[in-house]
Amino acid sequence: MRVGGTPLDGLVLIEPRIYRDDRGFFFESYNRRRYVEFGIGEEFVQDNCSQSKKGVIRGLHFQGRSAPMDKLVRCSMGAILDVAVDLRMGSPTFGRWHAIELSATNLRQLFVPIGFGHGFLALTEQAEVQYKCSGYYDPAAEAVIAWNDPEIAIEWPESHPVVSVRDAQGMSLREYMRRPAFVFEQAHP
Repeated sequence: MRVGGTPLDGLVLIEPRIYRDDRGFFFESYNRRRYVEFGIGEEFVQDNCSQSKKGVIRGLHFQGRSAPMDKLVRCSMGAILDVAVDLRMGSPTFGRWHAIELSATNLRQLFVPIGFGHGFLALTEQAEVQYKCSGYYDPAAEAVIAWNDPEIAIEWPESHPVVSVRDAQGMSLREYMRRPAFVFEQAHP
């Protein structure tokens, strides 16, 4: 397994060792001991799975300070453009985003820590996304940053995506900064 940083501190790309042969492949999708060795020691308490059609954008989702959660994301069918946005006030990369393709072929995973908004675009006819969460889903803590906020300016490769009503009504980054129940502060060493 290879673990690498990204331009956003705390956001980690994980590339598992894949054993392929004429029968198919095998890989270890999670091993707590190995992840702890690489600095990902969170205890995951909930697994989620979503399936989306091509052109669907889900996000940018996060849970506020009352019920924060880390996510370990992978695509088990098809391909997605996975996007994380730094929402930690005081972070040198606050408001910046990073995107990476996750697919059933490359089997990469993305660790999205607390303090990041998360979303993705389905790139294939069907895409299935599975993610482990370090906290339980709490509707009262759930929030959405607008997928098309011009201040964040994510470069989505889809000009007319399919978006849920909830996601279409996501708050702007400026609105987020005025909502103390949701705002994360940059952790200081």
